[in-house]
Amino acid sequence: MLDCLIIGAGPCGLSAAIEMQDRGLAVEVIEKGNIVEAIYQYPTHQTFFSSSEKLEIGGVPFINKELKPKRQDALVYYREVVKRKEITIRPFETVERISKRVDGEGFEVVSSRMEETVTRQARALVLATGYYGLPNKMDVPGEELPHVFHYFKEGHPFFGQDVVVIGGKNSSVDAAIELEKAGAHVTLLYRGEAYSPSIKPWVLPNFEALVRAEKVKMVFNATIDSITPTHVHYKEQGEATSIKADFVFAMTGYTPDVGLFADAGIMIDGETGIPDFNEETMESNVPGIYIAGVVAAGYDANKIFIENGRFHGELIATSLANRLARETMR
Repeated sequence: MLDCLIIGAGPCGLSAAIEMQDRGLAVEVIEKGNIVEAIYQYPTHQTFFSSSEKLEIGGVPFINKELKPKRQDALVYYREVVKRKEITIRPFETVERISKRVDGEGFEVVSSRMEETVTRQARALVLATGYYGLPNKMDVPGEELPHVFHYFKEGHPFFGQDVVVIGGKNSSVDAAIELEKAGAHVTLLYRGEAYSPSIKPWVLPNFEALVRAEKVKMVFNATIDSITPTHVHYKEQGEATSIKADFVFAMTGYTPDVGLFADAGIMIDGETGIPDFNEETMESNVPGIYIAGVVAAGYDANKIFIENGRFHGELIATSLANRLARETMR
């Protein structure tokens, strides 16, 4: 039986694995994609807010020629960390079920890879499933059409196309800039009446310049009514209108997938989405199940980042090592 099974191979999950290995604990990491899947899903040319040293885990230096690393730099770095630290990763496995063992000693985790079902036993679990698992849906007709996306990768495929971006914060503005750069005809529809204060201060001037030059059309006070194969229908200050759209990016934010939390018996605050856990140990209300990373912040994605979530692993590993030592002494 493993000492711990970590669900989620983002930076915070990997950090927890390293801290446990340093304490001599047997640990594996399950990931539904591959390591740092959320970072892989970032736009191709995404630049981090933070400098590289604030993204470091496991004492492995993140050497980067620029002050703020790009997505590709981070992918290379975290791959190198996994290799150096020899972390056991179980990629492309989706966890289907968590349950207590029938003897009450630890947990059983059932996961699937392709058509194969895998069952593992562990004395403790860490849920480090990240924030970007579920896009916020608008619940409007046509949202599920094949030309509507909730994640943006890069602009090239949309050269010469009429593209509508829905939303008004960083992901929307970044997508609009990249799409315009690639030669798309871009309209951004935002329900707010002015630019969001959360937009990165070094990005907003560039975007405003595109709007002033009429290279991007910016529409405030826009609420979406429906999406068809050819148009987006919306109201601008209550007046119904529509715009041609070959493709639509609904960049309306994301919600952590807490389905496993509920299945495991972890209590979730209905208003904030914050799981019930001890901030000193990161242990949830279910003994032996810990929380790591941004999921500890519930619906507030601006509270926990890689920069501070990477330190959860030390709290968890210390707590778990002490717990297992006490159990051994019984």
